[in-house]
Amino acid sequence: MIGHLDEVVIDCHDTMRLAEFWQGVLGGTVVRQSREWVALHPPRGITVSFQEVPEHKAGKNRVHLDVRVDDLEVAAAAAQAIGATRIGPPQPDPVGGFQVMADPEGNEFCFVVGPTLVDLDEPTDRAAG
Repeated sequence: MIGHLDEVVIDCHDTMRLAEFWQGVLGGTVVRQSREWVALHPPRGITVSFQEVPEHKAGKNRVHLDVRVDDLEVAAAAAQAIGATRIGPPQPDPVGGFQVMADPEGNEFCFVVGPTLVDLDEPTDRAAG
């Protein structure tokens, strides 16, 4: 092992606005560390931080967050009420399903339901990606 995951950082224009959006999704405490850097410490999971950058998002995210929920429709509607956008219809998956969403700055994320491969205790080859 070289290290451990410390936090996930999302580039954005309005750090506080995005931190407050994600606080609405994940709960937790928002801490402004500077004008350019705001952290969200959710009650469960890893810290999500927001870094101000000058450029606009271009293209599809290469990394996105999966947020486990009990009901895709309820979660999607609640997220839309605080500024998210649905991207396409819900998608069935062999182990559950997911709904692709975008936060207020267009960063994609997914609401997911059902067991994960880890939950199913299926072996995975993480090195082969």
